[in-house]
Amino acid sequence: MLKIAHRAMGYFFLVQYRSEYCMCHIEFSHDLVFSQIKHYMIKHPWHEASAGSKPPEFVNGIIEISTGMRTKYEVDKETGLLKLDRVLYSSVFYPANYGFIPQSLGEDNDPLDIMILCREPIQPLCLVPARVVGVMRMVDQGLADDKILAVAENDANTKHLNDISELASHFKLELKEFFESYKKLENKVVSVPDFQDKKIAMDIVWKALSYYKTKF
Repeated sequence: MLKIAHRAMGYFFLVQYRSEYCMCHIEFSHDLVFSQIKHYMIKHPWHEASAGSKPPEFVNGIIEISTGMRTKYEVDKETGLLKLDRVLYSSVFYPANYGFIPQSLGEDNDPLDIMILCREPIQPLCLVPARVVGVMRMVDQGLADDKILAVAENDANTKHLNDISELASHFKLELKEFFESYKKLENKVVSVPDFQDKKIAMDIVWKALSYYKTKF
C-alpha cells in the first residue's frame, strides 16, 4: 500500500511502499497547487487568526507596533494589510509590543488592544501566544480605550509574571506617561486613570470576544 508522507520538498514526495522509502516526482498543475496554498493562508489576521489557546487568560496577540517604534501601524480593517496610520507627533516611542487580540471587539468597535511584555521587540504581524496579567484603563478623548497587559509565553524573562501587581511600579508609570503624552502635539487629550488586575482584564477580554461574535 502506498503512503505519502506529510513532508514534501517542492513537487517531490517521500513515498513508503511496504518498508521501503523512495522519492517520486508527481506532476501538479500550478493552478491546483496555488489554489490549495491560498485556501490554507490566513486572509485577515483579525477575523481568521485564533483568539488563543485558552482565553480569556491565554490569548494570542497580533503585533502591530514593536517596542521602541515611533511609527504607528495598524491592521487595515478592509484588506488585512499592515497600514501606516501615522508617525507619532511627539518625540516618544512605544514602551511595549502593541497590537490586538484576534476575533475580539472592544467598546470602541475596534479589536481589543493588547500590550505584550517581552525582553525583545517583536516583528509586526507576528502572532504571539501570551498570558493576560492585567489591564490599563484608558480614556481617549472621552471614550474608553482599554489596553490589556500580557506577557509573552515564550519569553523566559517575562512568562513567570502572573498578575499586574508583580510589574515594577516604575514601568506602570512609564506606560501612563507615554499614553498621556503621545497625542499632546495633536491637541488630543488622553488619560490613564487606573491599572487593574488580572480578573478584571479577563472579564474585559471575555466580553470583547463575545461582542465580536454578535457582530461577525
